[in-house]
Amino acid sequence: MCHGDTGEELHRVCMISADGRHIVHSHGEQPGSRSGQFNEPAHLAVDNDEFVFVADLGNRRVTLFSPTLHYVRQVVSRDQLKWKPTRVYLDVERKYLYVADNEWKDEEWTAGRVVVFRV
Repeated sequence: MCHGDTGEELHRVCMISADGRHIVHSHGEQPGSRSGQFNEPAHLAVDNDEFVFVADLGNRRVTLFSPTLHYVRQVVSRDQLKWKPTRVYLDVERKYLYVADNEWKDEEWTAGRVVVFRV
């Protein structure tokens, strides 16, 4: 799961136990823009090997993390997006990552598109 919205203290991604009671792994703390930091992690997708793709709304990027939530690399940069990545979907068979790239303007979502990346 991911959490951390504007004004919240923690911006992180967590893997929780099957019963939902315990955090097994987590990554992130205070919001930031350095590698491995988040600024409003919005959505995630997991591949067959349990690697995690995280849409980082505020930093306008998608980042890859290991199954234990260690930073691996940036997969999609802000230069490859027009607006903000709000959702991600991973087609593991075809090896495509679909990113919903949406515009936030005047306190509402005003436009959007889906951008496809080979992973």
